[in-house]
Amino acid sequence: MAVTTQSFRTALRGLALATSIVAVQPAPARSAGDVVATGSVSGLPIPRFVSLKSDRVNTRSGPNKDQEIRWVYTHAGMPVEVTAEFENWRRVRDWEGAEGWVYHSLLSGKRMAVVVPKMKDELVPLYESADIESAVAARLQSGVLGAIKSCNGTWCQFSGKGFDGYVRQERLWGAYPNEKVE
Repeated sequence: MAVTTQSFRTALRGLALATSIVAVQPAPARSAGDVVATGSVSGLPIPRFVSLKSDRVNTRSGPNKDQEIRWVYTHAGMPVEVTAEFENWRRVRDWEGAEGWVYHSLLSGKRMAVVVPKMKDELVPLYESADIESAVAARLQSGVLGAIKSCNGTWCQFSGKGFDGYVRQERLWGAYPNEKVE
């Protein structure tokens, strides 16, 4: 069984997006003893993963409604990484590396992830259990979106439309290496 994906970000016509694309920096490895910065507004860790609440989320060039809209996300549940906070605004980065500012109420703490294979056309195995020797339930394409049910630092229980199983944690964008999610 192969699961496909669709584009999650729609650029608004007429806007120059070339200046808004930022190279993805690898997420820092985290373990239980790591010291993580906290947001000055929320008191939550920075960086952290969240997801979009709405099917229409404007991403702006700065943290207020007077700033230009760089693009519009069109898929609720897409994971984004909060990289900064300013009042009620959160600077976010998506799995493709684009950054911008989003109003805090358009974000959810629900943990979602996107499949990221090592090589472009590789299909990522979804196992029936958190064991590489278990049966493969599906093979997922790059960009497939799903919910993270839990992660133990090596494996994540991952589900979406038509699939449910376990994926190696390093194959998901939406959970940090070695992070435990309950």
